[in-house]
Amino acid sequence: MSETVFIAGVGMTPFGKFPKKSLRSFGREAAVEALTDAGVSPKDVGLLACGSARTGIYQGRESGVGQLIGWEVGIREIPVYNVKNYCASGATAFNVAWLGVASGEHDVALAVGLEKMSTRSGHSRPLTADGMELEGDLGFTPPAYYAMVARRHMQDYGTTREQIASVAVKNRRAARSNPRAQYRDEISLKDVLRAKPVASPLTLLDCCPTGDGAAAAVLVSGKVAARLGRQRLVRVAASVLRSGCYDQVKDMTVFDLDVRASRLAYEKAGIGPDEIDLAEVHDAFTIGELVHYEDLGFCAKGDGGQLIADGVTEIGGRLPVNPSGGLLTKGHPLGATGVAQIFELVSQLRGDAGDRQVLGARVGLAQVSGGFLEGDFATSGITILTR
Repeated sequence: MSETVFIAGVGMTPFGKFPKKSLRSFGREAAVEALTDAGVSPKDVGLLACGSARTGIYQGRESGVGQLIGWEVGIREIPVYNVKNYCASGATAFNVAWLGVASGEHDVALAVGLEKMSTRSGHSRPLTADGMELEGDLGFTPPAYYAMVARRHMQDYGTTREQIASVAVKNRRAARSNPRAQYRDEISLKDVLRAKPVASPLTLLDCCPTGDGAAAAVLVSGKVAARLGRQRLVRVAASVLRSGCYDQVKDMTVFDLDVRASRLAYEKAGIGPDEIDLAEVHDAFTIGELVHYEDLGFCAKGDGGQLIADGVTEIGGRLPVNPSGGLLTKGHPLGATGVAQIFELVSQLRGDAGDRQVLGARVGLAQVSGGFLEGDFATSGITILTR
């Protein structure tokens, strides 16, 4: 039986384009904030897990990012795990930290996710290069893939272009109250529909931005939780990471990997989708959020467009989704995203989210997908937190 794991502290830098800031400065800022928030010192940390997807290509640092951040904050002589797992790199680091504490091997673990994408140390391959050599040569890009998903969803379920665009409007409205979000000005449906075309029917405002940033979380055992006092602690009810089945014959409007990973997470947490109070999902593209509604069991298949049209996923609705602003607005520094989702959930469950607070929130879910391989997503991370 695994040990109960709690999140004692979280930290996060603002997301955006900061060309003059270094990778190490982002990691240091987020880690120090998380350690301070938790009330633990660097010498208390028994394991450090660091997620970054593109530090090799963008910053010329293939290895040792976790050691670099540990050195910056005074962490030494402990196991450091560096993980690169596409957009799910941060979620993977969190899962490694959770495993370290849940196994009973460590009492305190630090998970860090970070990325610097606004500048590059030299020439690089396209962002979609990993695992996509053939498809990339043939023109595969994530915007094109999600555009096909959007068209298929519209054709099969009657989802409207306005429903898809309203995801961007909703998330930008939420980010207005998030001081760490990359974009905070509100936009309208007309703004989204008339923005620069990217891959029909998606425009620029249907797509997440690139940027820089870091996030961190301190995970502790029940023994340490008792010492710290539990008023500010959040319990990790489930942390699930799964890879794809790589089935070439699939419905483009279903992300089967997320379906399977979320059902396992619900089983481990002992709760169902109807008990989720808020969610942070991988809205790299507007249509993605609608599909996640369905795959996570928040509504029936094909009803994602109607769910947002009815205001269910707004702050103040029955099930707010991406109250942080999501990847579309908060930003998507790849390796940082998974831990940044945890930052938002912890803030909400503690009642610390200010004007974007989800009232009465007790159970939160984070979902992040990562990469493509053989026509399927390469990985999926699902985390369920409770108070």
